[in-house]
Amino acid sequence: MAKLQKSIDKRNALIKATIELVNNNGFHATPMSKIAKMANVSPATIYLYFENKQDLVNKTYIEVKEKFTAYAFETFEESMSVEEGFKLIWNRIADFKFKHCEEAMFLAQCDNTPMIDEPSREVGIKHFQTLLDLWGRGKKEGLIKPMSDHILYAYTIIPLSFLIISQKRGAITLTKEHIEQSYLAAWNSIKA
Repeated sequence: MAKLQKSIDKRNALIKATIELVNNNGFHATPMSKIAKMANVSPATIYLYFENKQDLVNKTYIEVKEKFTAYAFETFEESMSVEEGFKLIWNRIADFKFKHCEEAMFLAQCDNTPMIDEPSREVGIKHFQTLLDLWGRGKKEGLIKPMSDHILYAYTIIPLSFLIISQKRGAITLTKEHIEQSYLAAWNSIKA
């Protein structure tokens, strides 16, 4: 059991190091040797868990996306109205992004660069199915504008990444009022 935990700890250390180094240096400026050093493992150890750097980044992306979406949808119920459900999900997404800033920044980088391969991106999108279904219901009921899910995501979720990065840079200190204004801007941009 101790051996298994040690293995899990090493893998988690590699994931954490990958997130931090990709956030600070970008994908291309993050060699496997730096990841191993930061995770305090030998470079050869990485290959016990991951095939190569692309595999490491893809699997890190999927794990973080799973954690993110599990949090976002944890308290959502299908019986909620579209607006009530969207507000709950949006606020949980915002909460996750602020509480798990490093992971949120990593996901933003993954969303905005070609560093994640298409099969991994497709897996990531499937984790968002609850929100996509809610938007589909909202479009069907005439409550949400009949726009592409990509556009809905761009107007409602992507701005949160900008706010997180701005706060991390010290350009803004977000208050509860800012978050409420951001939610209203997101909702007003997509409601029919």
